[in-house]
Amino acid sequence: MRLVFCGTPSFAVPTFEALLDAGHEIALVVSQPDRPVGRAHQLTAPAVKQTALATGIAVVQPEKIRNNTEFREQLESIAPEAIVVVAYGRIIPPWMLALPRLGCINLHASLLPKYRGAAPIQWAVAMGDAYTGNTTMLLEEGLDTGPILLQQTVEIAANQTAADLFDVLAREGAPLVAKTLAGLADGTIKPEPQNHEGATFAPLLDREDGRMDFAARTASELHNRWRGFQPCASHGGC
Repeated sequence: MRLVFCGTPSFAVPTFEALLDAGHEIALVVSQPDRPVGRAHQLTAPAVKQTALATGIAVVQPEKIRNNTEFREQLESIAPEAIVVVAYGRIIPPWMLALPRLGCINLHASLLPKYRGAAPIQWAVAMGDAYTGNTTMLLEEGLDTGPILLQQTVEIAANQTAADLFDVLAREGAPLVAKTLAGLADGTIKPEPQNHEGATFAPLLDREDGRMDFAARTASELHNRWRGFQPCASHGGC
């Protein structure tokens, strides 16, 4: 299948590699621009870009995509059958949602409609959940509101941190995306609407989320927040 892959951090790399292993043609990788990293502010390429270049696949890193005529023409010339989006970090505009025949397929690290938003892994751990999972879905204009394609459940161990869980969900989600594409292609997977009344949200973390309020929380709650929000979790927050 001819694809465009949109992804930025290491979480997206296993899916990118799984799609190549499954024989898909990734005609283009779209990633966020290189950013300064560390105390030295060394300009560093995202993990997905590094992986794509190592395999000889073209990468673009537009600062903006919504009204980017050059970028739009590039994707239209590729005419992908599907666009796969994994931790890209940008809102996909309507013109891009409508472009591929099979739609824009997203891997979201929660069991939607639970934990819509940018930090589902951290919030699942911080809330003390016993399990979470991955969802593949069709993107639409709402925030993580699109129809569900496939889901898988992943246990959260009692002392597991969000950082540990990132690696597990990234690894487990990769074959789920490949299975989703195969099912869409042969018609065995049908999109199922989400139960919007059951939605919960996992917003980006701020300083207050990392504050360890010993007077207001139980020892168990503090432990879970430390597991979910470290290194933000401290007396002073992030």
